[in-house]
Amino acid sequence: MEISRREFIELGLFAIAGCASSPLPPAPSPAQGQAGKAGRRSLYNGIEVGCITYSYRSMPCDAASVVRYAVESGLGTLELKGEVVDGFVGKGGKRDMSKLPVLKKMFDDAGVSLHIVKYGGIGGKNAQEDEYRIAAAKALGARCITREVPKPSEYETIGRRCAALADKHGIYIAFHNHMQIDALTYDGPLLGYSPNLMINFDIGHYVAATTSDKKRFIDPLAFVEKYHDRIYSIHLKDRTTKANGAKNLEFGKGDTPLAKLFPLLQRRNWPIYCDIELEYKIPKGSNAVKEVARCNDFCRVHCGA
Repeated sequence: MEISRREFIELGLFAIAGCASSPLPPAPSPAQGQAGKAGRRSLYNGIEVGCITYSYRSMPCDAASVVRYAVESGLGTLELKGEVVDGFVGKGGKRDMSKLPVLKKMFDDAGVSLHIVKYGGIGGKNAQEDEYRIAAAKALGARCITREVPKPSEYETIGRRCAALADKHGIYIAFHNHMQIDALTYDGPLLGYSPNLMINFDIGHYVAATTSDKKRFIDPLAFVEKYHDRIYSIHLKDRTTKANGAKNLEFGKGDTPLAKLFPLLQRRNWPIYCDIELEYKIPKGSNAVKEVARCNDFCRVHCGA
C-alpha cells in the first residue's frame, strides 16, 4: 500500500513527539498518572484495568460505539484495535490523517485513554504502512503497539524490524501470545534486539497451553515475576489448563489465577496494564458490554477497591 506525499507530510507532523535511538524511559506506574487525567475510571488501588476492543467484536465497532462501550463497561483505558482507527480515518488513498486528533478528542472527552493500539502486522514487509501505524498510535496518545509473537524461524527478521521501528520512533512494540509460548520463549533472542521490545502477556492462553513439563510451564504468576520488567500489559481471561480442556470460562471459574495476580502487582508496584479480553460465551440475555462490565467488577473487587 502506497502513502501519498501529503500523508508523509502529515505523518511527520503527528510524529513530532520525537524519534529516539535510545531506550524509552521506564513507564511510570498507572498509580503515578501514566494515563494522565483520563484512565481514572478503572484505576483500582494502583492497578489500571481496561480491555482490548476485540472484546466488543459481537457488536458494531465503529469508533463512536467503542467509546460508548468503554464508558458503559466502566473502563477508563483501552487497547484499541487498529481496525477501529482505520474505520475512522479511512484506508489507503482515502485515508484522512487530519481525523486522528478528532478521534483522540472523542476518547479524551469521554475520559478514556488509549495505552495501546494493536496493529498485528507491525514489523512486516510494508515499511510505509508501519510508518503510518506508528504515527497513528502516537497521535492517539498510545505508548505501545502490539502484535503476535512470530514463528521461531522469524524471530530475527521480525525482531530486528520491530526493534528498529521502536528505537527510531520512541515507542514500545509488545508481543502478544496465544498458546505458542512457554516459560522459555523470551529467554531466546526475541526481546534482545531492543529494550523497547516488550511483552503483552495473555495469561489465560498461557494457562490453556500449560502441560506437566515443569521446565517449559512454570506457574503463570512465576512467569510474571520472571519477566515483569518486560511486560507492558496483561490480557485477562480465565481459561482452564490443557488437561482440563483449555476452556474459556467466566472470570473466577477457570484455572487462571486472576484473583492472585492483582495483589502480586500491587505488592511489587509493577507498572503493568491489565486488559480484559472477553472470549467466553456470552450468556443468553446479555451482551459484550454487560459482560466486560462483569469482568471489570471482578477485577475491582480483587484489587480491593
